[in-house]
Amino acid sequence: MANQGSLSGRLGPYVVEDRLATGGMAEVFVARREGPHGFQKRVALKRILPQLVREPDFAIMFIDEARLAARLDHPNIVQVFDFGEYEGELVLAMELVEGSHVGRAIRAANARGEQIVVDDALFIISQAAHALSYAHRLRDEEGNLLGVVHRDVSPANLLLSATGHVKLSDFGIARAANKTALTDGGHVRGKLGYMSPEQVQAKALDDRSDVFTLATVFAELLIGTPLFGDDGDLDVLMRIRDVDLGALHKTKRTLPLDVVNVLREGLARDPKARPSAHAFATALDDVIRRRGGRGRPERIARLLQRYELVPSASHAVDSLAPGSRHTSIVVDAPSVRTAQVAGAAKEVNITRYKVRLDDGTVLGPLAFPQMVEMITSGDLGGTSSISKNGERYRKLASVVEFARFVTSPAFQWRVQDVADAKRKGSLERGALLGVVHHIAAQRETGLLVLVEGERQKKIYFVDGRPDYVASTDRRELLGEFLVSTGRCLRMEVEMALALLPRYDGRLGDALVGLGVMRPMELFRAVRDQVRHRYLEAFRWRRGEWAFLPFATSDEETVPLTMDNEELLRDAACRADAGSVREMLTPLASRRVSLNPNPPMPITSYRVPVGWMRLLDVGSPTTVGELMRRGVEPGDLSPDDVQRAVYLGISCRLLEVEGLTVGV
Repeated sequence: MANQGSLSGRLGPYVVEDRLATGGMAEVFVARREGPHGFQKRVALKRILPQLVREPDFAIMFIDEARLAARLDHPNIVQVFDFGEYEGELVLAMELVEGSHVGRAIRAANARGEQIVVDDALFIISQAAHALSYAHRLRDEEGNLLGVVHRDVSPANLLLSATGHVKLSDFGIARAANKTALTDGGHVRGKLGYMSPEQVQAKALDDRSDVFTLATVFAELLIGTPLFGDDGDLDVLMRIRDVDLGALHKTKRTLPLDVVNVLREGLARDPKARPSAHAFATALDDVIRRRGGRGRPERIARLLQRYELVPSASHAVDSLAPGSRHTSIVVDAPSVRTAQVAGAAKEVNITRYKVRLDDGTVLGPLAFPQMVEMITSGDLGGTSSISKNGERYRKLASVVEFARFVTSPAFQWRVQDVADAKRKGSLERGALLGVVHHIAAQRETGLLVLVEGERQKKIYFVDGRPDYVASTDRRELLGEFLVSTGRCLRMEVEMALALLPRYDGRLGDALVGLGVMRPMELFRAVRDQVRHRYLEAFRWRRGEWAFLPFATSDEETVPLTMDNEELLRDAACRADAGSVREMLTPLASRRVSLNPNPPMPITSYRVPVGWMRLLDVGSPTTVGELMRRGVEPGDLSPDDVQRAVYLGISCRLLEVEGLTVGV
């Protein structure tokens, strides 16, 4: 098992029977512990995926999970029995909970046109609240509060045993206050739709975040649908941030007032206004008592039987097969955040491609991510032929998994675009800023192509605003950007790249699917990447530009939040210093004056006060004198002065004798 990831065999004292679940970072097996005199105990055995076992960060995370789980001893929390190293592998043995989970129970009820009985919902959430209360109040050997926060309470993590007992699972991303997760880097882990407002906004979390997410599950049990919806990722996140309870108000079900009151307390937007898990559990218990205590394990057991969510024979191995309706439920792998990636790791690096270029050169074998990188960076065109897993060669454009990239206008790199364009020019002497200002001022839609040798960049504009940027520079790919800016670890990006075929070649979707990033983090990261690619263009000192009106990109876009003028200001700050000097030096003796009617007022650029004073030319002077005047007070550096004047001239805030910019 250690070397081959087999589904059977022995690992230390455990006999592995079958694989139960596979996630992005770990896998779980059904196993039995054998001892003397015929002793046997069936457990869920968890280990890090073989391809990640040599990564020290994952081992540390796994050990931290085991240490925390070993402290958790509560009837409503999945128990950990053993942790050890066998054949060089770290293994966690856990309680095997045979039954189902809250998410499946809700879906089964909906399929039958039914609703979960209020008393049963109260019982389930009360038991989970007691589990959280215990975890939140856990102390170390010296009596210090550990400050445990689960951070991933969701319907799938509230297990329902065949006997009707509730078990809170998956403390794999839980954190004690004195521990810092190695992979966090400011990221928030959690399932979309089951986060707190502070979690969505990447703020500090405490135990009351768990109360909010448990209340979210409570609401779903009562109304039968996710409280914050299940449509677009960003829409869901916005509803969580705003605690939009519209779904609760619109439900046709009449809910008891005392139940709604307790629910609303748990859903308070301000964490300080929420009860602790202990107080939440107490409030739920009070409601249960007033209603006669009808919610009991026996009722939950009968519910699971009626919905056919439990096996007919408790220990039938067939019922444990992945995908079976009667699958037993255990703690998920630590980074499994969506069902879409269950089993994905089994497909890592299976497909290999060989490429035959137009000149007959053969490249490969290549993995899917390498192919995507070559296509999007312009190293591979649609006329090349490829062989998939040794099959006959076909034109790249006819291979389904690459069609999106080959046919996308954004990734078709043709130098001829520049040659055929009616509007084109040189990028020397910092000309790009004036060109982009003209596009912005005229609110044009189209494609700006930049070419310097083999390097190319495409900037798509919509109504004068940069909308999408493609580049042949591999250093500007999303994965490299995420690593260089500290948003992801290299190993996380590589794991997501290995899973690209499952996500139509979209790295961002793979990262979200693995739980490495949440949708809002991805949204911000892609927005920042577009801005980075855009501003980097202003550092080009040589090359050609061409503008193709009305051309549009087929790629998904993320709007930049800054105004055009602010982007132009930042472009002036980012521009190559040598290019700025090359533009200004020949103009030193020319007359310059304030433009009385600039396309966009200087105040809209939000430039520093020193720049504002410098560009407020009182009377006509020369460009050279204007720059000397800016340096003399000492409040601006020579570089600041040059960039301020460069912005003023390029954006037509200033008029220079005999000079036309931004054609």
